[in-house]
Amino acid sequence: MKEQLKKAEEKMQKTLAALDKEFASIRAGRANPALLDKITVDYYGAQTPINQMAAISVPEARTLMIQPWDVSTLKQIEKAILASELGITPNNDGKVIRLNFPPLTEERRKELAKDIRKMGEEGKVALRSIRRDAMEKLKAMKKNGELTEDDLKDGEKETQKLTDKYVKDIDVMTEKKEKEIMEL
Repeated sequence: MKEQLKKAEEKMQKTLAALDKEFASIRAGRANPALLDKITVDYYGAQTPINQMAAISVPEARTLMIQPWDVSTLKQIEKAILASELGITPNNDGKVIRLNFPPLTEERRKELAKDIRKMGEEGKVALRSIRRDAMEKLKAMKKNGELTEDDLKDGEKETQKLTDKYVKDIDVMTEKKEKEIMEL
């Protein structure tokens, strides 16, 4: 039973980590290198993430600077950024690419807040799915005679406690990210 609970908790932690990474990739008006994590460049026939082929820095709050280790890749990086959903036009000076992030409009902030809530809800759905799977496994163990009725009840309580804890964590993360966007 403890092994099942441990597996469920590991899955819940992974769900939280995935949501955190998803939140980091949201453009919130500030320059954040994590925004480039999903963008890949065709580098000698292989799709390579920008952060593996260039140094990415934040010289100012609203500017990202990308300095490729191989200057010949500047054009490919620029094309990849233009083709991405980032919605920002890169400035190429021949050595580095600068991305200037404009301040968010009120309408865009509300849209982002809605997206964040939606992601939070999807995270909660994933947690509940993990809980359901764990409960089913515990019931199967009882059916096979590996658990007593009391053990099953204890396992279900523990699984619910875990789920409640992680749902609360998602609520806190969602609220924090929403607040960050609305305050910019």
